[in-house]
Amino acid sequence: MAIENLLLAVGPTDDQRIEPLARTATDIAGPAGATVTLAHVFTREEYEDIADNLGFEEGDEVTADVVARRHATIRDLEDHLSDAGVDYGVRGHIGEHGESIVALADDVNADIAVVGGRKRSPAGKAVFGSTAQTVLLSAPCPVTFVRSDH
Repeated sequence: MAIENLLLAVGPTDDQRIEPLARTATDIAGPAGATVTLAHVFTREEYEDIADNLGFEEGDEVTADVVARRHATIRDLEDHLSDAGVDYGVRGHIGEHGESIVALADDVNADIAVVGGRKRSPAGKAVFGSTAQTVLLSAPCPVTFVRSDH
């Protein structure tokens, strides 16, 4: 299967996973010449808080895509992808994290999706977090799960 489109989805806690997420996306997309869609998914409350903190001026166009482009996590990932010579675009989406990632994967016709997660407690190892579980079970493409401790 040729990989043309890779979705790299991040959320509010992925600022701690930038290096492994960028490395995974670059390792997959770079050799294939694929385009990466950097997607930041916000709940409505997260979106409003972040948009307020970014200090938009009266009359500025404020959309999920614009807020995503100005978010530090996305800017850091853009730097990594640019340094590696990987083509990318940025998308923002407001909604529940898992469902939004699945919708974006479908919308950008992703051949593979990359999502991050964290190491779980012994009891939690049997089940992924709800976002990762939703994406793993519902995405229209294969999903690569990147733990922050690797």
